[in-house]
Amino acid sequence: MAEVITNEKQGGKSRQRKKRIGIDMTPMVDLGFLLITFFMFTTNFTKPNIMDLGLPAKDENPHPPKYDIDYRNQITFIIGENNRIFYHQSNEKDLTEAGLKETNYNGLNVSKIISEAYEKAPKKEIFTIIVKPTDDANYKNFVDMMDNISISKKDRYGISDIKPWEKKVYENLIK
Repeated sequence: MAEVITNEKQGGKSRQRKKRIGIDMTPMVDLGFLLITFFMFTTNFTKPNIMDLGLPAKDENPHPPKYDIDYRNQITFIIGENNRIFYHQSNEKDLTEAGLKETNYNGLNVSKIISEAYEKAPKKEIFTIIVKPTDDANYKNFVDMMDNISISKKDRYGISDIKPWEKKVYENLIK
């Protein structure tokens, strides 16, 4: 604690005593460590921002049920360069430049496109959204697209590479 140390001069005249004050800082250091420890334990650390892709659980039956592929049961989004996004509901034979339509990343537009395709789907229980980023797409656009799918509240979606026949139509369209 606090100590008062006095120096007395020996012999001669009696002078006014000078008092020197020394403070023991040990309890203050202990208090500092207690406060640091308290704030470390009571602070909420930020959680990392991650996106749940909703991957399927491992299936014991590796052979999925066979469905007749009807392109009305899916919608495909192609994420292109320069913040462009295209969509279609066609197969390899039917896809043309006119069938590959462009939209923007506004959540209302994408959600509306998804809901319209869902309403026209013959088998709504297998309706799937397919996202195909090109090599020129950036990560922000991919995240925006995944957010838009989340807004539309559809659980079946997949991420795939762009097929050569789609890439051909896409490249002809962006020229």
